[in-house]
Amino acid sequence: MPGRRSAATPPPRRAFRQRPVEDLTPLPPRPLRRVLFRQYWRDLVFLHWPADPFRVAGLLPPGTVPDLHQGRTYVGLVFFRMENLALGGMPPFPYLGSFGEVNVRLYSRDALGRRGVVFRSLDCDRLLPVLTARAGFGLPYQWSRIRTRWFDKRLLYTTSRRGDGRPGARAWLHIEDTPVVPGPLEEFLTCRWGLHERLGGRTYYLPNAHPAWTFRTCTLLDWEDGLVPAAGLPKPQGEPVSVLYAPGLPVCFGTPLRLPTP
Repeated sequence: MPGRRSAATPPPRRAFRQRPVEDLTPLPPRPLRRVLFRQYWRDLVFLHWPADPFRVAGLLPPGTVPDLHQGRTYVGLVFFRMENLALGGMPPFPYLGSFGEVNVRLYSRDALGRRGVVFRSLDCDRLLPVLTARAGFGLPYQWSRIRTRWFDKRLLYTTSRRGDGRPGARAWLHIEDTPVVPGPLEEFLTCRWGLHERLGGRTYYLPNAHPAWTFRTCTLLDWEDGLVPAAGLPKPQGEPVSVLYAPGLPVCFGTPLRLPTP
């Protein structure tokens, strides 16, 4: 009969409405409902280059698209020390809770308007955190050798994945004590309050919260990178368009949130 749907005909799917993109804010736009784990990020170095949005789109989890700043998206190579990793309100893990990390990241947003990051790789020099993050969150961690050394006001990061012929990266900077006020591009790259990842056939959003960033004047003296091309993107050409150093801050992560099905 007219107007009656056959039992074999599936019901129409609900429209997937795009919401306004959340603002770039120096503090989290919303409090965490529950703290899943805590950590401290120390001596962060951010190197960024422009990336092709069409190339990036094919590397993001379903339900997300490249986030753009003035029509461009970016790939980041980020070095830092992780310290005091802890679950909920428990004390930090001894030894296993502190390690070096280097990640390659892209910038994403979802249909709910949430801006995030997508990690293409995360190099870590502790095996147990690598195995735990892979199994529990689907994050592409790699077991690597990472060294951090200070020479007065100069900071050197080096990393190489374990095994012969494995990719690596290096960053060598001069750091001053002078504060730096972030500009619009720096806010776009660092005011991120969650990550997008795929696990078990579904894309999820993992929110985080931390104090506002403080940056210091820095000069990039030398760098080398084999991690960005290993992550499926062209090897960076020329100097980074953005170089940042942050002394560190405490970070909390909340519970994962599933993206709505379109």
